[in-house]
Amino acid sequence: MKNCLGCRLANDEENVYIIYENEHVTCLLDHDPHHAGHTLILPKKHKEEVTELDEEESLSVMRASQLVARTIHALFEPNGVTICQNGGIYNELTHYHMHVIPRNEESDQFGAMFYGHAQVDEPSESLEETHEKMKTYITRLLE
Repeated sequence: MKNCLGCRLANDEENVYIIYENEHVTCLLDHDPHHAGHTLILPKKHKEEVTELDEEESLSVMRASQLVARTIHALFEPNGVTICQNGGIYNELTHYHMHVIPRNEESDQFGAMFYGHAQVDEPSESLEETHEKMKTYITRLLE
């Protein structure tokens, strides 16, 4: 679907910061992160809902979420990580995507984010810095 932003993001047709990909999914940094390391996992084939993912895509999404969460814990030492996806009218991208979001008690307004009321602090580093750190860590982890 050429008109789908999610398809373009997942297939590197937009300016994005990809930290990991395989034949089924692409993991990229959220352009407006809740905290440094906030990552989106998108299937490369157009799917809107979790119920549309086949077994290989589902496994790839879950394995990627584990890899990204492991990377976030190692590099950013958050108090926790939230992994979630929004379906139906709450899927503003109209392409399935899973969020992997580092969270910290002292600056967390996570619940307010879902209602559009969160005041997200500027990330502690640039997207370029986060990209380089996460991509390097994942590459070493997979060697």
